[in-house]
Amino acid sequence: MTLLAVSLTMSGQGAKNIKINEVMTDNTSSIVDEYGKHLPWIELANTSFSTINVRGMYIATDKSVTDPRLTVPERVSKMSIIPNNETRTNLSARQHLILYLNSNPAEGSTHLASTINAGHPVWIGLYEGNGVDLVDSVTIPPMDPNKSYARQKDGSDEWKVKTVDAVTPGIENSILVTESKVAQIKRDDPHGLGITLLSMGIVFSCLALLCIFFTLFGKIMKRQQEKDYSSAKARHKERISAVHDEDEDERAFPRMVVKNGDAEDYDVYVAVISMALKEHFDNSHDHESGVITIMPRENTKWTRT
Repeated sequence: MTLLAVSLTMSGQGAKNIKINEVMTDNTSSIVDEYGKHLPWIELANTSFSTINVRGMYIATDKSVTDPRLTVPERVSKMSIIPNNETRTNLSARQHLILYLNSNPAEGSTHLASTINAGHPVWIGLYEGNGVDLVDSVTIPPMDPNKSYARQKDGSDEWKVKTVDAVTPGIENSILVTESKVAQIKRDDPHGLGITLLSMGIVFSCLALLCIFFTLFGKIMKRQQEKDYSSAKARHKERISAVHDEDEDERAFPRMVVKNGDAEDYDVYVAVISMALKEHFDNSHDHESGVITIMPRENTKWTRT
């Protein structure tokens, strides 16, 4: 019992968000039903942001149902129930449902037997599934054919008569069928504040993305350059150490080693080789017979043995 009471309470709270949103009492050239017939219609709107099922709720066009002396069965007998075998009755957030009046429920799940007289004032009430609690109601003045009586905006308290070209069955009442996108923007944002903020937001977002991109790209390129420089520097050192010796003299002349001595006088060797090459190319040598004559000389260290 407690669970049932809670369920009914939640259902009642959700039902308050269902509104009679737009009504056409004389339809001769507006929307048609599944059989191509023009019938009076009523539009229900879910003004909440949650899903609400309107099945089991009642539509009444006979104002006598407001008499508190009526029993529930007497009141329900004067109303039309919204059937529970139709998926379209499960209204999601901001969704609409069209119900046809002056019809036969056997023709479809959105057809109701409640009657209205075109050209006369009409009272329409929406009741909860208990047949007692009134959810919403409206009195429609006499209207010309194909005009509708609608709220200024979905769920608002202001009503107005819509011209033939401005009727909006199944969509938001604030959207005008004939207005352009520019006109709609002017209507929704007359001072241009919204479009200004949107434009500035897009521009600054793009600039921020570009700044982040080039900052990261610069860091990556700098790191790559440092890596390439370090690699090139290491390769250069390896080539220098492989080709050149540490000593400056050794970089100028090939290494010459005196195996039987400790000294390495490179200048002497270079001078000797240079003189030998000079005499060779200048033909400075005497042409001798090849016989060596050794004559004794005084005051020398040489002795004859």
